Amino acid sequence: MSVRDRRLPLLTAGLLAALTTAACGGDPGTGEEAADTITVAATDDACDVATGELAAGTHRFRVTNSGDQVTEFYVYAEGDRVMGEVENIAPGLTRELLVELPAGGYETACKPGMVGDGIRSALTVTGEAAQLSEDETLAQAGADYQRYVRSQTGALVEQTTAFADAVRAGDVEGAKALFPVARTYWERIEPVAEVFGDLDPRIDGREGDQAEGEDFTGYHRIEQALWVDGSTEGMAPYADQLQADVQEVAGLADETTLDPLQLANGAKALLDEIATGKITGEEDRYSHTDLWDFAANLEGSEAAVQALRPYLEEADPDLVAEIDERFAAAEAELEQYRTGDGWVLYDQLTQEQLRGLSDSITALTESVSRVAAVVAGR
Repeated sequence: MSVRDRRLPLLTAGLLAALTTAACGGDPGTGEEAADTITVAATDDACDVATGELAAGTHRFRVTNSGDQVTEFYVYAEGDRVMGEVENIAPGLTRELLVELPAGGYETACKPGMVGDGIRSALTVTGEAAQLSEDETLAQAGADYQRYVRSQTGALVEQTTAFADAVRAGDVEGAKALFPVARTYWERIEPVAEVFGDLDPRIDGREGDQAEGEDFTGYHRIEQALWVDGSTEGMAPYADQLQADVQEVAGLADETTLDPLQLANGAKALLDEIATGKITGEEDRYSHTDLWDFAANLEGSEAAVQALRPYLEEADPDLVAEIDERFAAAEAELEQYRTGDGWVLYDQLTQEQLRGLSDSITALTESVSRVAAVVAGR
């Protein structure tokens, strides 16, 4: 999800510090600056990108936030298709993005406060360069991940339709039971869903994420009605829109193959989702079903890494072994909180338990953050 409300005071300062480490640790290229590094100076009212022209190929954007608001940085292709993004750049932090750009017209954008269209600049890419997907193993990774996405989108449509049916029927308890199940399939495929611009925030935005004049829609609008109001009154139009939006995402995802760097960045982004959203309880703030999302993000990240595994085993087998070990550790940490077919509710966990989860994700994120640099040959 590309927009996040950071106003929910759920954790102590110590735990929040740990989560910040998880969110920003391990970005590649923090040593000597590469010749093709493009600096981005972000503030609350500016997004100064060092250049508006680039040669075709892989480039590193280094984004420093000197403002007072959390910001995000995007590279958009035509139609606001996301080529690359880096989220949750807190004031005073620098984060990086590796992105592969063929010749064409693009836009860069910073989003202070993580809402709206952002502060945009044109970016022109010219010339020709060999694409990473020309490598046979990397091309296969994209195809393998697309098969995984297809396996998830069918269930996403099915379970979201059942959820929407329960909402339309006024079945509050039935809808509550289906809410975390339907979202599991969404959370597993967020790297590809985020490519489709406005569909992602319409489906998965939280209250307060919307720009002025935008309606609060999607899963979380209905979640609020179910758990706060205990009612589905007035929710049928939101259920209709959610069902239609999910079906549209499924159709688009079926036709979309992520490039190797999108896949690598997506694996890390799903872990950042946990570290900066799920672990704080802000994602499912009414239902407290955050651990369902937590588990789904872990599974989705692992699926993306596994798609890249044949290439990574040749390029950096030690990193593969490290990632395997840290995925196992994070999954074991989470497994302590399984109950029946689901998970313990977020508000039943102690801060010590949350810290244990956070620490396991911190270590895993640091390892997975190095995948993009390996894929790019940096």
